[in-house]
Amino acid sequence: MMRRNLVLPAPGVLEIVEEQLPEVPEGGLLLETLVTGLSAGTELAFVKGDHPGLRSRHDADLGLFLPDSAGTAYPVRRLGYMEVARVAASRTAAFAEGDILASAYGHATAHVADPLKEHLVLLDDDLDPLLGVFVAHLGPICANGLLHAAAEATGGQVRSLADGVDGRQVLVTGAGPIGLLTALFARSLGAREVAVADSDPLRRRVAEELGFLALDLDDDPGRLLKTRWRHGPADRGADVVFQCRGRAEALHTALRAARPQGTIIDLAFYTSGADAVRLGEEFHHNGLNLRCAQIGRVPRGLAGHWDRARLSAETVRLLRSHGDVIRKHLVTDVVPYEDAPLLMREVSLRERHVLTAVFAVAPEYL
Repeated sequence: MMRRNLVLPAPGVLEIVEEQLPEVPEGGLLLETLVTGLSAGTELAFVKGDHPGLRSRHDADLGLFLPDSAGTAYPVRRLGYMEVARVAASRTAAFAEGDILASAYGHATAHVADPLKEHLVLLDDDLDPLLGVFVAHLGPICANGLLHAAAEATGGQVRSLADGVDGRQVLVTGAGPIGLLTALFARSLGAREVAVADSDPLRRRVAEELGFLALDLDDDPGRLLKTRWRHGPADRGADVVFQCRGRAEALHTALRAARPQGTIIDLAFYTSGADAVRLGEEFHHNGLNLRCAQIGRVPRGLAGHWDRARLSAETVRLLRSHGDVIRKHLVTDVVPYEDAPLLMREVSLRERHVLTAVFAVAPEYL
């Protein structure tokens, strides 16, 4: 069987190519893609050529990036992690033909999957497949941020994702899809008030339409929030900040906005480093906690209870309760799969603005 796949032969060059799929092995699945979503931050780092993996190699055993060789090289043949597909053929009793699954295998029209090695999430018939693009990977990134906040608040004795935000005042820096989903998670889990800061007026408007306190990232929101959120003498600011924008200025804003001994949960990806972060100021004098929450790991000691499947289940719960507003405000572009190279080039050149773009392989989803 042949498939089409979106590949990146060189920086700024995107094309759809024909590829031969292997036979479906015993225990495997043939997936036919319905829709596939664009994760602009991660993918455009490859399109623009500034992904750190193109300059160095991550040694997983040492936990170091080594400059002696690149971990990734062109052509990049797998882009994306927001796929929804129908099972076209099954050689396992675990899934039936016709099942709709969320997965993360890249912008390809078909895929041979191994259920023993890949994260596959069965979607119920009543969940819009366009929302399913958030289930396998991007939504769990956000849920994992909430989990890190809960672990910080409870000393690792987490009962639910609400433990880190219930009754608390929360700032989210960055109003991209990850920031907005994280903000929706926080509010749905009982946060007292959620503010969202971004430098882009279009994204601030979306945050405002979603009912959040929308602030300009470049206009010192820390000062405003420390005036608005008072806990006691010399104790002002956000209880927890979710940093979701891969810019040093955003991290510095997060540090300025947190209350003394508050926590910043950092979900961002800094492709250019973070030279503008000033650790000698608020970070040092206010005794802040900075925790990196990336999807590759959950807080220490929680892996047995909070695996990727549970983070996906929490994402589905959020989509069920907020699906209409997520569909309206976060899925900004739905285009034919054939238009994916053009859209990604335009976004990388800042000629087009999207929050979440979805490439429809099955025409009924246009």
